[in-house]
Amino acid sequence: MTDSSMKKLVTGAHLLSVAPMMDWTDRHCRAFHRLMSRRALLYTEMVTAPAVIHGDRGRLLDFAAAEQPLALQLGGSDPDELRAATRIAAQWGYDEVNLNVGCPSDRVQSGCFGAVLMKTPQLVADCVAGMIAESPVEVTVKCRIGVDDQIADEVLPQFLATMRAAGIKRIAIHARKAWLQGLSPKDNREIPPLDYPLVHRMKAEFPDLHLSINGGIETLDQARDHLRVMDGAMLGRAAYQRPWDILGQADQLWGDTPPMTGPVDVARAMRPYLQDHLAAGGRLHQVTRHMLGLFHALPGARNWRRVLSEGASRGGIEVYDAALAEITDLAVAD
Repeated sequence: MTDSSMKKLVTGAHLLSVAPMMDWTDRHCRAFHRLMSRRALLYTEMVTAPAVIHGDRGRLLDFAAAEQPLALQLGGSDPDELRAATRIAAQWGYDEVNLNVGCPSDRVQSGCFGAVLMKTPQLVADCVAGMIAESPVEVTVKCRIGVDDQIADEVLPQFLATMRAAGIKRIAIHARKAWLQGLSPKDNREIPPLDYPLVHRMKAEFPDLHLSINGGIETLDQARDHLRVMDGAMLGRAAYQRPWDILGQADQLWGDTPPMTGPVDVARAMRPYLQDHLAAGGRLHQVTRHMLGLFHALPGARNWRRVLSEGASRGGIEVYDAALAEITDLAVAD
């Protein structure tokens, strides 16, 4: 694929994306998700800039070409560190580099990055300007509508204008505030009220920016509703917990036929990947933990989850086959 063709593919992929999620969107999760959608943009887990600079780069940054289009999400607040991390990551060939300005976790706050950066937009601008200077691919931002007692209607447009002035053209906006004190990361995904109208207004105020909306989107129909206004929709937990419902049908948004006809086909298609992973010394659970929701609300789903949950941490491919048999045997019986 030519560089221009890949750029066009990545640009279109923003129509629907799977949010970066710590401990969830690792390379095994992405391999699984990519089987269901050729078109959706996938993200890595957040990787901190110091980890890229000083850590095991192969472990942190390696990915399979089949996962693309794929964006790397970086975390940090030091412009020099983020610039260096972007320069290093460029060697891996990601299709986009994203800066985390939205995560409210304790780990992120203690490192002075993530959602707390909503308080210092000029620092974020300095960070992304350095990243843009080092990146052969587009640099983007994922943010909140504000934090704590900030007035979101004032803060968000100011933040977007600052990002635009720094050279950012694409931003994903989680339509909730983050409360940095008093709420856990889980609570921050659920308790602060969603303000979709504010995010929709931002698209009207910033028509030149490519804006995706994130937060509380549970179905593809809801995503379609947002796409009447927004340039993109980003789904997180729904895509992870009910992957077939979301990603199995996602390519229809582009007018394409989905690559898989059903969740059983997906499960069968994952078997060679699992065998390779086991042959390389990996554990079944490292992959199948991402697959527990594949048959959500379908006959046999409970047994699928039970067999994998009970056996995948210590068993091999036979455990996977037994779990799949719970589904396929039921289908034959019907």
